[in-house]
Amino acid sequence: MKKYLGVVLALFAFLVLWQVFSTLTNRPFLPGPVAVTQALARLAAEGGLWRHAGVSLSRVLWALVVSGLPALVLGLAAGRSERLNRVISPVIYLLQPLPKVAFLPVIMLFFGIGELARIFLVAFIIFSQTLVTVRDATRQVPGEYVDVIRSMGAGRVNVLRHVIIPAALPGFFTALRISLGTAVAVLFIAETFVSQSGLGHLIFDAWVRVAYTEMYAAIMALSLLGLSLFIITDALEFILCPWRRR
Repeated sequence: MKKYLGVVLALFAFLVLWQVFSTLTNRPFLPGPVAVTQALARLAAEGGLWRHAGVSLSRVLWALVVSGLPALVLGLAAGRSERLNRVISPVIYLLQPLPKVAFLPVIMLFFGIGELARIFLVAFIIFSQTLVTVRDATRQVPGEYVDVIRSMGAGRVNVLRHVIIPAALPGFFTALRISLGTAVAVLFIAETFVSQSGLGHLIFDAWVRVAYTEMYAAIMALSLLGLSLFIITDALEFILCPWRRR
C-alpha cells in the first residue's frame, strides 16, 4: 500500500507541475490536466476510447504470450544447462543491441500490415530481455538448495517445481515489468504506422488534426493502460510468490 500511496502522491505532484507549466507557457499545444481529463472522459463516454484501448491491450497481451512463455522456458533451460547457455548467449548478445524498431518495414514485408506484424514487432523486442533476466535469475539459485532436495530423493521434475521455478519467478516478474514498459512504448510506434486502431493511432490522428486535448487524453489513456498492467503484474507476483510478501 505504501508503494501505491507514493504513486498517487507522485501523480498529484506531476499534475500540479503540469498545470503550472501549462499556465506559464499559455500555448495551445500544452493544455492543462483539467481540459485533458475532460477530453478523456468525453472520448470514454463516446466509446471510441474503449475500442482503441481494447485493441492496444490485446496486442500487448498477445506479444507477451508469444514472447514471454518461450523466453521463460528457454531462460530456465539456459540457466540450468551450461551447454545450452553457450549456444543461446551469443545469439542474445548479437540481437539485444540491434535497433529492432528499425526492422518494422522488414517485418511488414514478411507479415503484411495487419495485426501479426505489430504483435511480432513487440514480441521480438521484449523476447531477449525476458530471456536474459530469467536465465540470470535461474543461474543465481544456490546449488545447496538443489543438493538438499536431491538428497531427499527428488528427481528433476521436483527440483524444477520446488526450487528452480520458485527461485526464478521473481526474476520473471521483474522481466515482465521491464517488458511491459518496453511493449507499451513500442506499441505506440507500431500503431502509428499504417494503422486505423489502437491508442497509438488515436494519438497520431489527434496530432494530425491539431486536436491537442484529445492527443494528450490518448497519451494519458496509454499511460493508464501501462500502469494498470504494472498493478496486475504486482498482484500476480503477490499471489504466486508469497515468500516475498512484506
